[in-house]
This record gives sequence, C-alpha cells and structure tokens, in this order.
Amino acid sequence: QDMKITGLAFVRIPVRDMRRARAFYEDVLGLNVGEEMMHGQWIEYELGNNTLAIASVGHKWRSTDEGTAAALEVDNFEEAIRRLIDRQVPFAIGPRETPCCRMVIIQDPDGNKIAVHKLKSPEEKQPCP
Repeated sequence: QDMKITGLAFVRIPVRDMRRARAFYEDVLGLNVGEEMMHGQWIEYELGNNTLAIASVGHKWRSTDEGTAAALEVDNFEEAIRRLIDRQVPFAIGPRETPCCRMVIIQDPDGNKIAVHKLKSPEEKQPCP
C-alpha cells in the first residue's frame, strides 16, 4: 500500500546559540513564535499552513551550509533585500532572477542557508528551465 503524504509538518533548522538564532529569526526576519518547547531549545514559527522550527538539541543535529534549506516566500522582494542589507545579513547567492521567481540565499548566524523567494506574477512569469 502507498504511503499518503498529507502535508509538510515542519522544517527544522539546527542552531548552536538559541539566543543569537532567535534574534536573527525574530528580529531580523520578523517571524513570530508559535510554540516554545524543550525548555526553549525548540522554537516553532508558524508560516501560513507550514511551520519553521529552530532547535538546539545536541551535537547530533548540527548546522551546515550544505544540504536542505528552507525557502521563505515574501510579499515584496525589493523591501526584503533592503532589510537584509540594512541588517548586514550575509548573502550566499544573489539576489538573482529566474524566469519564474526572484530569490536570494542568505545565511543565518550558524551558517545555515535560507532562501528568500518571490514567485513572479502570472503576467511576468515564464516557464522555469
């Protein structure tokens, strides 16, 4: 029998210093805490129907600049870029434009890569390669 996936439960990003990470995710990116668990070592941010979690739960979950990365959709890409530059957030890639979107890859204080993304409107969108 096939496994039926019904949705995305959460994306978890490992961090070393929870205070520093929360300052980035809450003050720089502007995310609001949905839940705080494990004595503050697991923080969840509600993003529409999805959840982004940051966790500092030991040496087995380490931050990395390789592998899986979350992509955060923004309503105004130019404003987002200005905010990231003003806050001196390191850019790993971009900003860049594709036929279907605009995006930049930033890094959090632990070096984890996060995409800041804006899908183009149907009028300006072209097929992605």
